Amino acid sequence: MVKPKVAVVMGSDSDLPVLEKALTVLEELGVQREVRVISAHRTPDMAVEFASSAGERGIEVIIAAAGKAAHLPGVLAALTTIPVIGIPVKSSTMDGLDSLLSIVQMPGGIPVATVTINGSENAALLAVQMLALKYPELGGKIKAYREAMADKVREKDLEIREKY
Repeated sequence: MVKPKVAVVMGSDSDLPVLEKALTVLEELGVQREVRVISAHRTPDMAVEFASSAGERGIEVIIAAAGKAAHLPGVLAALTTIPVIGIPVKSSTMDGLDSLLSIVQMPGGIPVATVTINGSENAALLAVQMLALKYPELGGKIKAYREAMADKVREKDLEIREKY
């Protein structure tokens, strides 16, 4: 059986701590990962090679995290028809608002789905929801993930009610 595969790409290895939650979620839900460091500005040739060959490697969704100018998600989206989810990374400049605006302001015809600043958990979950259209078993895993979140809220609610 073919397992779904998501590429997780960061513009710099300093973005890895932001992506840890996404990598964990993908692993927990049984989705293969290809993890790369590719800079849209410093290694544009790598970006072209990566995006143009992603489909051949079985990549079905790309998650791309970048800070500051944050062009990586858009560049990758321009080079492939595989869905790209952009994660704006909080940087020392403007608390990541610059990254968010860079990713979300894509020109017509080259979409990038964009999650919140440092929102790698949601990026992974969105990727899995996209994959669930092809791999129905992932839909059940997403439901179980959400139920586990709801259980945690119920536990905290009970703790607070009992305490106060």
